[in-house]
Amino acid sequence: MNLTTSHLIALLPLLIVSATIIVVMLGVAWQRHHFLSATLTVVGLNAALVSLLATLTVTPIQVTPLLAFDNYSVLFMALALIAALACTTLAHAYLEGFDDRREEYYMLLLCSVLGAMTLVASRHLTALFIGLELMSVPLYGMAAYAYRNRVSLEAGLKYMVLSAAASAFLLFGMALLYAEAGTLEFAGLGQSLNQGGHDLWLLTGIGMMVIALGFKLSLVPFHLWTPDVYEGAPAPMSAFLATVSKLAVFALLIRLFETAPVTDNGVLHVIIAVIAFASMIVGNLLALRQNNIKRLLGYSSIAHLGYLLTALVASNELAVETVGVYMVTYVLTTLGAFGVVALVSSPYGGADAADMSHYRGLFWRRPYLAAVMTVMMLSLAGIPLTAGFIGKFYAIAVGVQSGLWWLVAGIVVGSAIGLYYYLRVMVGLYLHEGDETRRDATDDWGQRSGGVVVLLLAIAVLVLGIYPQPMIALIDAATMTIG
Repeated sequence: MNLTTSHLIALLPLLIVSATIIVVMLGVAWQRHHFLSATLTVVGLNAALVSLLATLTVTPIQVTPLLAFDNYSVLFMALALIAALACTTLAHAYLEGFDDRREEYYMLLLCSVLGAMTLVASRHLTALFIGLELMSVPLYGMAAYAYRNRVSLEAGLKYMVLSAAASAFLLFGMALLYAEAGTLEFAGLGQSLNQGGHDLWLLTGIGMMVIALGFKLSLVPFHLWTPDVYEGAPAPMSAFLATVSKLAVFALLIRLFETAPVTDNGVLHVIIAVIAFASMIVGNLLALRQNNIKRLLGYSSIAHLGYLLTALVASNELAVETVGVYMVTYVLTTLGAFGVVALVSSPYGGADAADMSHYRGLFWRRPYLAAVMTVMMLSLAGIPLTAGFIGKFYAIAVGVQSGLWWLVAGIVVGSAIGLYYYLRVMVGLYLHEGDETRRDATDDWGQRSGGVVVLLLAIAVLVLGIYPQPMIALIDAATMTIG
């Protein structure tokens, strides 16, 4: 296949991120300078984000049998780049006080973003595997970045070992699919499924892929690594793991299932529905007992991805739009919550400030951060006038439209349980403590770009909760071209 100018324009975001990795690497080799490395990373990510406008002029387009660029992939690439920009900004403030700082962090982040962008544009199992590994392998290093801290090192090792097991499932599943279907293209797999006659091995292969992707998404019962890794990884890295990796894998999963409609099969349909229900209930119940806010957010993310899985089970005309809306609200809210944790923990001085007691009376010391955290907790709980309410409304609507009443009941019950622990965090923020009346926000975090980022995220969560129509229209236009 000959590459044309249109193909190069479509590949431009990937090429820019790749070039940024090389530039940052050469910069580190020439002279270690934290601010310069962070600035080059931000410039590269912004350039890739702007280049998506050029990509839109040539979409939909297939570039080699591996990648397809359409409005759907552009939407999720933009989300991944925005989340990466926020994580870079938060990490800069966090790492300034880090004793053993290494600028290689920014290279790892860029490599992982490149993998996420490859993943959302995949239409071939080879591209899926390359993208998934390119995204996942740098995360091991990012989770163990504070390797002198035993918990961080343990998080990196645990994630590496379990992720390797998931990769083995994925490869075995892909091998079974190829053996039966004779193709690795999503469309070819879809045709084989529709023809029937080879259901057992094809469905076994897809089932093994679901296990691997379920691990990446932290769905029950593949979730056990999640709270430990979220707790052990430094806060900006946890934010990246909770947003970029999740949105890329879910976007890939939706494309795979829309192209090869496996949910038409009754057995897999029931299995995925049970995983969704269990994730909602188990994630919320385990979050109830947490006194560590990073572990709480980890269990909370399990429940939210369970809500989102309802759209995959439904597979109706509203499903793809629901995934887009829910993912936008989830990414903004999770980034904001982890952003506050990163700023409260900055400058780095050992373990992160993740215990609930660290946030007791935060309003009287850092009122803006307390206000931002309040907005994020309200949004995660799905309270009206926040973006989280819009996402949860869509999740319930898609369940009702498909008659999935027990999954709708799971969302309602899970949300009721979640309300308790989100409120518990909020109440702690405003409890007055006599020896903590100093308001240091304007002299400390307010001067940092990370403070501006979490403030913008809080404003976005409120604006999208009050006036979501532009976001819905944008996502509706983007998700109509999936295929």
